[in-house]
Amino acid sequence: MAESRAGTAAQAHNGHRSNGRDPREGISSQAEDRSGVRSILRRVAGPFAGPIGRIADELQSRLSADLDDRDPDYIRENLSLAWLLSSIWFRGEVRDIGRIPDKGPVLLVGNHSGGNLTPDTIVFTLAFYTYFGVERRFHQLAHNLVLTSPVGPMLRRYGTVAASHENARKALEADAAVLVYPGGDWEVHRPSWQTHKVDFNGRKGFLRLALEANVPIVPIVSVGGQETALFLSHGQRLSKFLALDKLFRLKVLPVSISLPWIVNIGDFFGHLPLPAKITSQVMEPIDLHERFGSDVDLDAAYTYVTGLMQDQLDSLAAERRLPLIG
Repeated sequence: MAESRAGTAAQAHNGHRSNGRDPREGISSQAEDRSGVRSILRRVAGPFAGPIGRIADELQSRLSADLDDRDPDYIRENLSLAWLLSSIWFRGEVRDIGRIPDKGPVLLVGNHSGGNLTPDTIVFTLAFYTYFGVERRFHQLAHNLVLTSPVGPMLRRYGTVAASHENARKALEADAAVLVYPGGDWEVHRPSWQTHKVDFNGRKGFLRLALEANVPIVPIVSVGGQETALFLSHGQRLSKFLALDKLFRLKVLPVSISLPWIVNIGDFFGHLPLPAKITSQVMEPIDLHERFGSDVDLDAAYTYVTGLMQDQLDSLAAERRLPLIG
C-alpha cells in the first residue's frame, strides 16, 4: 500500500496521472489467476479428499514390504488356471527362461507395457513359477497404486511388493529373484507410436541396486503389452497443469482409449486389455563388474544395458506381422 501511494504521489508531482497499467500489476494478476485455478481445483477435488487420503495411508503402510505376504500354497492352487487363462487371452510365450540362474538372488530388469494392468508382468510371473516352482522366492515390484487396487491383495500373494530401492534390496538379501521395471509409470504409459521403444527415462537405480547387492542383471524384453489399448499420452503436462503433482504427488496422468471406459484418464481403475499376444525374451545374465571393471561407470552401463534391450525389442517387433495377432 505504501508503495502504491508513493507511485501515485510521484505521478501527481509530474503533473499527470497515468492511464496505463503498471507491468507489475499484470504479473500480480497472472499469479492471482494461477492461484484461483488451483483454488478451484482444490474445491473440485474436495469430494475425493477422503478416498485419496485413505489411499495415501494405505500407500504409506505398504512402503515397507512384508515379504511373507507371498503365499506359495495360494500360488500352487491357482497357478494352473491362471496360466491357462493367460495363455488363452494373451497367448503368452516366454523364451529362454532357463537363462535365469536357478538359485540365489538375481535382478530381473524388464521393459514395461500395457498401462496399470501390465500384462507382460502377469505372463512372466506365471511362467517363472511354472518353470522354477512356487517354493522359489520371487518378488515383482509394482507401483503403489496397483497394490491398492482391487487386485492388490492377490498380487501380494504372488509376491508383488511396492516399488522402492529399499524393498528390492530387502528381497535380494532374502536370496530372491526380483523383477524391476526402471521405466515405471513413465514407460508403461508411453504413447502407442513409441510401442517398440525401451524408455527408462534415464533412471539408473537398478544399476546401483545390482552393484550394492552384488547380483547379476538378467534383462527381460517383452512385446505386445502396448497393443492392449491405444495409449495417447503420459499426461505429464496435464498432471502438472492440474497441480496433481503437488496436490496428490501424481507425476503422470495418462490418457488412453481402452475398454470399457473408451476415454480412460489416469487408468486408476484399470481397463479390459485387448487380447494381444505377449512374447517375452530372457537375455543372457550381465555381471557389471565383469563387464566394466571394479569402478563401474553408470552412464556407460546404462547405455550398454538399454542398448542390448532395445536391439532385442527391435528383433521381437520385426517378428510381428499384425497388431494383437502377433
